[in-house]
Amino acid sequence: MGEGFFLGIDVGTASVRVGVFDASGRTLGTGVEPIRVFRPQEDFVEQSSADIWRACGVAVRAALSLAALEPSRIAGVGFDATCSLVVLGEGDAPVSVSPTGEDSHDVVVWMDHRAVEQAARINATDHDVLRYVGGVISPEMQTPKLLWLRERSPSTWKRARRFLDLPDYLTYRATGDDARSSCTTVCKWTYLGHAGGWQESYFRAVGLGELVDEGFARIGRVVRPAGEKAGELTAKAAAELGLAEGTPVAISLIDAHAGGLGVLGFAQDGAPVTPQELERRLALIGGTSTCHMAVSREPRYVPGVWGPYWSAMVPGMWLTEGGQSATGALIDHTIRTHVRGVELAREAEARNTSVYELLNARLESLASAAPFPAALTRDLHVLPDHHGNRSPRADPSLRGMVSGLRLTDSLDSLALLYLATIQALAHGTRHILETMNRHGHRIDTLVATGGDAKNPVFLREHADATGCRIVLPREREAVLLGSAMLGAAASGRFESVMDAMHSMSGTSAVIEPSRGAVAAHHDARHRVFQRMHDDQMAYRKLMSEG
Repeated sequence: MGEGFFLGIDVGTASVRVGVFDASGRTLGTGVEPIRVFRPQEDFVEQSSADIWRACGVAVRAALSLAALEPSRIAGVGFDATCSLVVLGEGDAPVSVSPTGEDSHDVVVWMDHRAVEQAARINATDHDVLRYVGGVISPEMQTPKLLWLRERSPSTWKRARRFLDLPDYLTYRATGDDARSSCTTVCKWTYLGHAGGWQESYFRAVGLGELVDEGFARIGRVVRPAGEKAGELTAKAAAELGLAEGTPVAISLIDAHAGGLGVLGFAQDGAPVTPQELERRLALIGGTSTCHMAVSREPRYVPGVWGPYWSAMVPGMWLTEGGQSATGALIDHTIRTHVRGVELAREAEARNTSVYELLNARLESLASAAPFPAALTRDLHVLPDHHGNRSPRADPSLRGMVSGLRLTDSLDSLALLYLATIQALAHGTRHILETMNRHGHRIDTLVATGGDAKNPVFLREHADATGCRIVLPREREAVLLGSAMLGAAASGRFESVMDAMHSMSGTSAVIEPSRGAVAAHHDARHRVFQRMHDDQMAYRKLMSEG
């Protein structure tokens, strides 16, 4: 079946995106469909699996139409998605995870922080499993969320027949096969792929012993590597998606991991990348949040950074995963909440452009009076922990800070705050990189993709702040390409996922970091970045003594 075209289906936080690719990694067509996000109360973020699946069908049909391809010409399908938790009951009916009781709200979104207390109690056990999540489990992971459901929503816990990571839900819905991905289970569920799988003592220690007693039936008894053939599209799924029955479907990946797959494998001096060269590269996947994906031949334990995860992204290599909980989301928040934000959005709409392009143009104009653009915010600093710190502090209780505000509400003040926010995010990446390199990594190249990588100011500040060169992939929709690589491997077109990486990826540009005065500026700025965290801790101590 199929003629060498492959489909990547990416379920993000706000939309489903679909891409059609050929065997060289060239995009033939894309489709996008929004999905709904529900926020019933603070720290609760929910979605509907039915709405997500509906959006997949709409986006698939749009991509095929743009590519001018019949469904029968697709040889393989790969899925990726956010690491959100889906709960299904009898007959695979949705089960509510919401305080509203709405069964259609059956997805706890990755960014949901309802389980902060449960995560803290799990961390207090100091179980050996925690070594593989940087020593501290996050409330964004699945076992804290499962514990919250058992304790705070016992009816949901009782009705649930399957707890699935969203990428695994998609392959299950597509094929009827309940095999779970080594990516999802290892990275988000504490499955130790290198050491016997599920750790019974961990689940009993944290209060989830019932899952052990059930033989782990509800969270997955079969775990397989991403890119293997999960099965074939059922007649029902094919009709819903607008594809051909029997099309091979791959074991899935988390979205950021698909992005890593899509960008890291580019050739070095015309030759396939070696494991040694891969160790120098980090995939910077920037969207609503940012993930920092690096691989190594040996396990490297980095405090506050997730992993090491065996074979969770690139087969046969250990994955280390840093991250920032809010990047694109923080930039948007900065713009939206400024008094001039609405005015700027209206101007962008009237001029058929984006608020980012308008702000970047304003910064370019302002920079004519500065020694270099970064110097515009010499006295304006942001600590970007508005949604807590995922890495390397691994502290969801941290909060954002701004130093250097003036009594002005001009568009220029918004442009400067926008720049300072991007710089803060860049220094967060530097903090992650420095921590990783102190613990055995040797990263000097960032391969950037995602929505944020389309912003030249974001790229420039990240290169200059980190001192690393930034490589831009040939295919900007790298997450979609990574998923399509899975489909290509599952179809048999390539012998392995690594073979697909070599054959379907390439580069388009390289951004070198500035040196001299710009580097010195960022060195000083990084010291301020670190000091702001220390100051926040000092404020907390003072208030605790009051």
